[in-house]
Order: sequence, then C-alpha cells, then structure tokens
Amino acid sequence: MQKIVAKFGGSNLKKKEDILKLVKVIKAYNRPMVIVVSAFYGITDYLVKAIKEVKNNQDKISDLTTFLISFKEEVIKDNFDDKTRAKDAFTQVEQRIKELERYLTGIYYIGDTPEFVEDVILSYGERLSSLILTAILQSHGINSKEALPEDMPLITDGEFGNATVNYQASSEGVKKRLKEDKVFVVPGFYGVSNKGKITLLGRGGSDYSAAAIARCINAESLDVWKDVDGFMSADPKLVEKPVLINKLSYTEAAELSYFGAGILHPRTVEPLRKEKIPVRILNIDTFNGIISPGTIVGEHEIISENIIKSVTYSNDFGILTLKGAGVGMKKGVLAKTTGALDAAGINIKSVITSQIAINLLLSVDDLKKAYQIIEELQLPTVTEIQPVEHLTTVAAVGEGILEKPGVAGRLFTAIANKQINVRMIASGASPVSTYFVVNSKFKDAGIQAIHSEFFD
Repeated sequence: MQKIVAKFGGSNLKKKEDILKLVKVIKAYNRPMVIVVSAFYGITDYLVKAIKEVKNNQDKISDLTTFLISFKEEVIKDNFDDKTRAKDAFTQVEQRIKELERYLTGIYYIGDTPEFVEDVILSYGERLSSLILTAILQSHGINSKEALPEDMPLITDGEFGNATVNYQASSEGVKKRLKEDKVFVVPGFYGVSNKGKITLLGRGGSDYSAAAIARCINAESLDVWKDVDGFMSADPKLVEKPVLINKLSYTEAAELSYFGAGILHPRTVEPLRKEKIPVRILNIDTFNGIISPGTIVGEHEIISENIIKSVTYSNDFGILTLKGAGVGMKKGVLAKTTGALDAAGINIKSVITSQIAINLLLSVDDLKKAYQIIEELQLPTVTEIQPVEHLTTVAAVGEGILEKPGVAGRLFTAIANKQINVRMIASGASPVSTYFVVNSKFKDAGIQAIHSEFFD
C-alpha cells in the first residue's frame, strides 16, 4: 500500500489543544504513514535571534537553552499522563538541547557563524518537534517512530540555506528507511549534502521537504494540514465573499504560492508534478473525524467559467531599474548584471526590459545590496540606477487566462476604474497568471476591484 505523507506546520503546534487535534487526525487515518513537522510556533525565530546575539554575549546561550527546556517541559507536562514516559521524553529533549548548546558555544568562541553551523542550529526547531511528537503519539498508543533526514539520508545539492533535494540520490535510502508499517515522524526544513552536512531547504521549507519525501516514496498524496480550508479566490481579510477553490492545477498553485497566497511553500509542487502526486489541503480546526480536503492540487487543468480562480498579492517585491539609452542594444549588460547578483546569492524574481531600461524585480531585502553591487560594476551604458520600494504585486491566476479573449481587458479596466496607477504589467511569462506592480497603498483596492469584476 502506498503511504500518505502528512505535513503539520508551526500554526498547528501552538498549544495543548493543537497537539490533541493532531493526535486525533493521525488516529483517523488509521494506517501507516509519514508525518513531516515544522518547529513549534515561534521557535525558529528564537533560534535566529540567538545566532545573532551569542556572538558577543555568552549569557544569551543559557537564556535560549533555559527557555527551550522550560517550553518543552511545559509541552510534555501538558501531554503526558504517564510520568515515566514524560520523564523519558524530557531526558531525550535535554540531550538534544545540549547538542544545540555546543554549537552556540562554538559561535561565541569564534565570534562568527559559518553557514553550515547556522543551518545545523536552525534545524533544531524541527528536531525538537519530531522528538516530542513521536513520544506523544506513542503515549496515545500509536505505533510511531522518529526518522531523521540524515539517517535516510535525504540528500541535497549541498547549498546552505536554500538547498534542493536530489531525488535520484535520495529515493532508495528514503524508501528503505520509511518502509515499515509505522507512523514515521520526520523533522522538516532540512536535508544533508552528500558530505553529510545539514543543509536547510529555505525558510518555510517544511512543505518542500514533505513533498520531496512524498516523491521519494511515491506517496498516495501529500496532505498539508493548515488552519484554513484551502486556497481561496482572495484573502478573506480583504474581500467580503471569497470562494473556496476545490481544484487547482500544479501550475496555478505554484503561481499563487509564488505571489504570496501563503497556503503552500512556492516549491511544494516541484517534486510532485512528474509523479502526479496530488496535494490535499485540509483544515485541522474544522476537523470532524473525516479526512476531507478543501483544495486538491493536481494535474487537472480546469478552465473555470470565470477564468480567474484567485487574486493574490506579495509585498516582498522591489524594482531595481538600470537606465540608459543603449541598455537594450548593448550586449552583455544583462548578463553581467545577473551574473554579479547570482554570485552574491541574490535571486531575481523577474526581468522586464525595454530599449532604455532593464527592470529587475527583487526581494525588498535584497534591494540595497543589489544596488551597491550593480553600482560597483560601473557599466558604461548604464547612466542611472534607481531602486523603488513600497511596491506590491497583485496577481490574477487561472488556467486559460491567455487564451480567453477579453480577460486582459477586464483586468485592466477593473484596475483603471479605481484610479490605480500601475507601475508595471507582466502577462504571458506564465500561461496562468497576469500581475500588476502597484504602490503598496493601492493593494487592497486593486485586489477588491479584480475580485469584484470576476466573482461578484
């Protein structure tokens, strides 16, 4: 029998009631499966803060470890009736926290944080979750076992901070490690290089690691448990009557995630598409004993009557514009620019060019650094470099968006009728999306205008 991979995020792990819901869900599956877990809510942020602070202050190490021990002790007390089991679980947690403490002490003594050390430290949020949840499931009579990525191994390309899983190298070991008829609990967020170094899969990468494991074992499905029903036609905080989307194609889900929908990590569908493994989104807060997904993401490419299935947005965009009369004609300008940014580890989200300008869409956090890098290149054709902040991308997503006549006109008209100035428009780069770059103050009005046009 194919196993199901289920992923539970930090929002599912805030309080005692959340963990009890998780236990009920696992019992409802009533089958061997793989659970991939994130860190308990807020723990990764504590670890990030600790890495910065311990370089200059050794006391911050004990502050963190004391907090973690106290936090985990409280979780254990809340979820164990058997004192012997509780004591055993706490002893294992203390041992794992001592491992973490050694890495933090190393940072203090060298006064720096090597990339591989940072990745190891940040992985401990998930490692503590998987350890505790395994013990809790066992205490509820569920035949469960922890399985660490390094023991499989789940092999990556070795890039620290944002690694990619090597499925060919990983599959045999992952299948073998997870083949028993048990409920395996796996910490998400990281894998290991072929040299055995811990490598993170990007912030929020537990979805991606769950998808990678699902591919390696050819899972029946990847079930992602959230505190929402699934993908909606728009953010419920911004529109009055959002519609639940029951089915999405892999491409639609990837675009919505990329443009900020927040339901899935943008890379989640990447490992699953080739093997045609569906992603099912389920709401743990409304769980009533029946495994019933709100949204199913799969190979179906359904063109809806509205064409547009969802309108989403992301504030994590800035534009770096390279101006000059000949930038569109002079060979090598774009290549030198992208090469320099790539060497600095800066991801380019999109590029839109004209004869007199090259517009690079970047993460807001990378804008200042990118400006300095391009300025140092001293490209002769570039007469001005202009960074633009406080921008939002508003994206309309749906299969058939490029084929159906009149859709583009309706989008443009809806925006124009609200007197919203559009800085940039991109249509055609993706077969399922069109997006507008607007000043962030127009974000709400833009989303409401498009949603009203296609759904009201």
